[in-house]
Amino acid sequence: MGFLTHLECPLCARHFDSDRVIGLCPHCSRPLLARYDLDAVRKMQRAEVLADDQSMWRFRALLPVRDEQSILSLGEGGTPLLSASRLGEQLGLENLLIKEESLNPTGSFKARGLSAAISRAKELGVRTVLIPSAGNAGSAAAAYAARAGIKALIYMPSDIPPVFVAECRAFGAEVILVDGLITDCGRRAAEDAARPGGLDLATLKEPYRLEGKKTLGFEIAEALGWALPDVIVYPTGGGTGLVGMWKAFDEMAALGWIGEKRPRMVAVQAEGCAPIPRAFQEGKELAEPWTQASTAALGLRVPQAVGDFLILRAIRESRGTALAVSDQAIREGQRLLAGLEGILACPEAGATVAALRLLSKQAWISPDETVVIFNTGTGLKYL
Repeated sequence: MGFLTHLECPLCARHFDSDRVIGLCPHCSRPLLARYDLDAVRKMQRAEVLADDQSMWRFRALLPVRDEQSILSLGEGGTPLLSASRLGEQLGLENLLIKEESLNPTGSFKARGLSAAISRAKELGVRTVLIPSAGNAGSAAAAYAARAGIKALIYMPSDIPPVFVAECRAFGAEVILVDGLITDCGRRAAEDAARPGGLDLATLKEPYRLEGKKTLGFEIAEALGWALPDVIVYPTGGGTGLVGMWKAFDEMAALGWIGEKRPRMVAVQAEGCAPIPRAFQEGKELAEPWTQASTAALGLRVPQAVGDFLILRAIRESRGTALAVSDQAIREGQRLLAGLEGILACPEAGATVAALRLLSKQAWISPDETVVIFNTGTGLKYL
C-alpha cells in the first residue's frame, strides 16, 4: 500500500494533491487520473506486488487506498474469463472470451469502481456520497456506502426498472427520482454535492472509480499469461472501464509485466444514443451531446460522457473503432448469450455481441484473433 503519489489532469498536465477530496480538474473541468510511484513498484517482483487475495484488491499496490484497513470489500473482481466457443463458432471467431462481470456484488461490474471510490472517500473523511445512476452504479454505491457507514444519495431517472430503486433502498440509501435522463440526474446530483460534506461520484467526476475499473485490464492480462487479447469490445456509456483498462495497460507496460502490444479497443453504443461513434466517424476530439437519447440498454443511455476525449483517444491510439447497434440487435445478442453460452446477460452485453456480428461480417476481426467481450451485469434485473 502507499504507492499513490498524486493526481494529474491528462488535458492540462497539472498535478494535484491526492490526499485531499477533489473532483474534476479545477482549471479545465476534466477528469483527473491517479498516478503511482511505478519506479518503486518496478523494483519489486510481480509476486511481491500481488496480494494473496481473490478479489480485485489483489492489485492493491496499484490502487488508491493507503491503509489496508480502509478497504471496503464485498468480494468484487476476480471474475472468470470464459471461453465462448459456441457463440464464437456462430460468429466465425475461434478465440472468443467473455469477462463474466455479473458475478460481482450487486450483480454488475459497477462494484469494482464503487469499492475503490467509496473506500478512498471514507479514508479521506467523506460522510455523504451522491451519484447519478441508470441502475447498477446506484445499487453498488448504496451497498458500499452501507458497508462504510456513510450516507448515499442516488439520483435515478424516473423510468428506471423498480428493482434498482428497491435494491438501493434496501441498502439504506435515499433514492431521488428525476424526470429525464442520467444527464439530468447528474446535474441534480452536482447541485446537491456543492453543499459542504458531499462528494459527487458521477462517472469520471472523481478519480477513483476509474481505478477500480482498471482492474479489468489487470485480470484479463493475468488470465492470458500476462499477454493481451487482439481486440476488446466494450459497451460504452460513461466509458470508465474502457479508459481504465487503457490506463492499466500503460501501467503494466511501465512495470515490465507486459510488452508493447495493445488490443484494438472497440466502443459500442446504441443507435438511439451514439455520441462516441458519431464523434469518432467525424474525426472529433470531443463528442457533442446526443439529443433525444433512447435505448433499452439503460447503461448506454448516456448523452454526454465527461471523459469523451479519453475514450476517443484510447480508440484511436489502439487503431480501434466505435459503432452503434440497434435495440433489436441488442436483444438478439442477449438471446445468443443465453441460448449458446448459458449467460443471462444485461442488454449492454447484448450490444457487444451485436457489434461482433457486424465486425466479423466486415472482416474487421480475423477468425483467429483473440477477442474479449463483457457481460457487465446480470440480466435478472431486466426481466
